[in-house]
Amino acid sequence: MSAQKIVSLLPAATEIICALGLEENLVGRSHECDFPELVKQLPICTEANFPDGLSSGDIDIKVKEILADALSVYTVKREQIKALAPDVVVTQAQCEVCAVSLKDVEEALENYLDKQAQIISLQPNSLDDIFKDIATIAAALNVPQAGADLLESLQERVDIIKHKLKFIDSRPTVACIEWLDPLMISGNWVPGLVDIAGGTPVLAQDGKHSPYVTWEDIRLQNPEIIVVMPCGFSIERSMKEINLLLELPGFTELKAVKNDRFYIADGNQYFNRPGPRIIDSIEILAEIIRPKQFIFGYEGEGWIKFSL
Repeated sequence: MSAQKIVSLLPAATEIICALGLEENLVGRSHECDFPELVKQLPICTEANFPDGLSSGDIDIKVKEILADALSVYTVKREQIKALAPDVVVTQAQCEVCAVSLKDVEEALENYLDKQAQIISLQPNSLDDIFKDIATIAAALNVPQAGADLLESLQERVDIIKHKLKFIDSRPTVACIEWLDPLMISGNWVPGLVDIAGGTPVLAQDGKHSPYVTWEDIRLQNPEIIVVMPCGFSIERSMKEINLLLELPGFTELKAVKNDRFYIADGNQYFNRPGPRIIDSIEILAEIIRPKQFIFGYEGEGWIKFSL
């Protein structure tokens, strides 16, 4: 078993580390790491450079202003990390907006710590990449067998869904909305999750970054199912801005709305975290897309149906 002290600056990495049985090795976390519950007691090693409570539109504007000025969206607390003296620091290079970036960590810690720490950077774009990241972390932390066991259990859950949907013919079109203002469709691993769950993703490609779209793009696609899953938002937080969609011209004429197949999911806890609970996200989508075949028990907590 590993004896290394670990600072995780990414919620998904924190979940991977705990799923590998190494929660006692964690000595620090990011301000966004909140699962499992026990990690909340750890020292916080990052902070956001914009205030809480901003609207989707204001968050987008603020983040773009920060990045345009070649500044970071997040601050790495160097003194805190130095005091924790980690052997390993885990971060990401996938998205400058989602969490502290590799560049931020390297600049903050270069020649600053009293001992050399290994920096592990994750950059997942698909479900396969997420599985590879789990194996990478397990190998780096000297628990390769725990990694293999975890991956086997996750793959089994995927295979159960695939097997049950093996002979389906019709696949409803599904639009997963990652941001409300401006509109963005969920890319990266989400189209692949939709496919596994028995749907046809629209306006985004598996393994490609989430694209900005216009409302007209969505109207032309006229998806049969819409799932709202804003990045970093709980269901309750998304509900506060759901009128941004409801008030758009022609919204009530969409197939998804007419057929009462409009849903809100917890993007923060599930779809935006490329860790072990990404399989929960597939199960959530399976419940939404294929309700006659799947009941996993996430309704009300992981997703809700929003009826007009």
